Amino acid sequence: MSVTEYETLDRPERFTQEGLGWVPWLEPVAEADLTAAQRDALIDEFRIKSPYFRLLVRDADALRARTLTDLDIFYNTADGIGRAERELAATAASRSNGCVFCASVHSAAATRESGRRDDVQRLLDEGVGADLGDERWNAVVAASVALTTTPPAFGAEHVARLRDAGLDDGEIVDVINGAAFFNWANRLMLSLGEPEIPARRRKAS
Repeated sequence: MSVTEYETLDRPERFTQEGLGWVPWLEPVAEADLTAAQRDALIDEFRIKSPYFRLLVRDADALRARTLTDLDIFYNTADGIGRAERELAATAASRSNGCVFCASVHSAAATRESGRRDDVQRLLDEGVGADLGDERWNAVVAASVALTTTPPAFGAEHVARLRDAGLDDGEIVDVINGAAFFNWANRLMLSLGEPEIPARRRKAS
């Protein structure tokens, strides 16, 4: 495969809650060339339009497993912690390892689920050491960042802090799952392409 470079790409200069585009360095599968197995692995039809998922679908079995894991971690909220904290964990991981695109998606979701736009933006602007206004959110961020830095950096002290902030064992597992998944997923995305400011936003400005 040849690598595509984008000399004139309009790259974002900071972390943002605004929607971003993403361009691949390697060629995704064209929509017209998707096999039945690949379409099935995409799970949701809307992913067909995404160059990222059409790149990952070159390994259909791996993508299907990845997507089902993703959906279970973030949307299976019958028990455990709420969506807002799951999205916060993903945002903290993305902010820590520099994935501007994923941070935009999950910070917007954290704001949508919590209504705490200013606190979420503070995490993006000031970094993972920012005080988000309450110990529950600060503990979620600290645990997520430790996992993202290197899994052995996460230890009993982070679990104790989460418990002291009021989380039970099931909720702690949900935080760990959200951060651990994005500890991996961000690095995959960072190695395959880069974010861009979409044309609709460039025109609006």
